[in-house]
Amino acid sequence: MPNLMLESTKTVKTANINDLSTLELAQALMERLTISPNDWHKLKSNRKARASEQTAAALVFLLKQNPEEALLRLQQATGWLDRSISAPPCPTHGSQASDK
Repeated sequence: MPNLMLESTKTVKTANINDLSTLELAQALMERLTISPNDWHKLKSNRKARASEQTAAALVFLLKQNPEEALLRLQQATGWLDRSISAPPCPTHGSQASDK
């Protein structure tokens, strides 16, 4: 009986997914992977999170016929994965404290 419930839930979700355009699915993925302001400090240096966020954004730009922006986002994702880029310091820390 529990398997039947799981299958019916899965069928409903699949039907809903089938109703969405490819762009809508990509936008939903981007929303899911975007680092929220509340999680920024915790995840700003998380390479997997940052690469995932940039890759999803690249997909959205590509589907919106903006390959130049998609390429920039993919380069950012690659930089996170190959460790050629790092998170900049938080703009709300350090510089304001030293100005006071």
